[in-house]
Amino acid sequence: MQKKEFDLLALGEILLRLSPPDNERIVRGDAFQKQVGGAELNVASGVSLLGLRSGIISRIPDTSIGIFAKNKIRFSGVSDDYLVYDTGRDARLGVYYYENGAYPRKPGVVYDRQHSSMTRITADEFPKEIYEAARCFHTSGITLALSGLCRKTGVEMIKRFKEHGTLISFDVNFRGNLWTGEEARECIEGILPYVDIFFCSEDTARLTFGKEGDVKTIMKSFARDYPISVIASTQRTVHSPKVHSFTSVIYDAGKDRYYEEKPYKNIEVVDRIGSGDAYVSGVLYGLLSENGDCEKALKYGNASSAVKNTIPGDMPSLTRTEIQDIIDDHENTGYHSEMKR
Repeated sequence: MQKKEFDLLALGEILLRLSPPDNERIVRGDAFQKQVGGAELNVASGVSLLGLRSGIISRIPDTSIGIFAKNKIRFSGVSDDYLVYDTGRDARLGVYYYENGAYPRKPGVVYDRQHSSMTRITADEFPKEIYEAARCFHTSGITLALSGLCRKTGVEMIKRFKEHGTLISFDVNFRGNLWTGEEARECIEGILPYVDIFFCSEDTARLTFGKEGDVKTIMKSFARDYPISVIASTQRTVHSPKVHSFTSVIYDAGKDRYYEEKPYKNIEVVDRIGSGDAYVSGVLYGLLSENGDCEKALKYGNASSAVKNTIPGDMPSLTRTEIQDIIDDHENTGYHSEMKR
């Protein structure tokens, strides 16, 4: 395969996250912790930490808040080569407020992201060389739902990257506060002929695409209807806001084979935001670094997601060596050391 500058490029909005400390409430607390996140940035960050070269394609304000976001991107090892800086008077970074939950109170999110700089992104803002720069291009339904212009740009980029032989990765990542299920279905079904790696939960497949049957039947139906090579579906069990179990299923369409493993049980949840993106990053790392090996992709994906739940903030922060230790412990049926030292 021809050497590319990037293993992964991802298109998505970068968000400022504000959270009350610990389990304080938004309506009562007086302070917020400032962090940066966003679905596709979280994926690019995870891929970078695991050892591949990644970059983010986005549009941010040319302000001190934009510089804060850029610095966080660089700190996570993600390239900012394809950031566009909005110098307009109405330039803004989307914001969301996240409130931790504790049983029986569920976590909460308040969005303030309308009319952000990202919603005005266009494909013309990027050089044509970008479409030859990556082995894999990733985006999600969140990006396509942000605005009509975002949708047009996202679809156009998918097609252009595909024309240059780039693998296309897409995560449905449905958000009901951004678009309806019918809008999502109409748009996403239009791009699925271009998608190689597809992430869709069982619930989303049923509610958005009207799929029936068990998860394996649903996954195979996507591969039957579209030329998708790999389909991944996460399976999370929420015991309480602070205790989850997690695993997934991956379907290799070429081999007509499913890959599964035992769940990570009773995960101590510190912050669940970004754990789905961490899963995507682990799967993509496995596929890109192990010549399409779905079994290894499954292991990296499950471990990355499980451990992200234990880390504050949106973005993951474990290296490949640390993730491998998590995988080894998960598969070990014998003695487990209480501390790594």
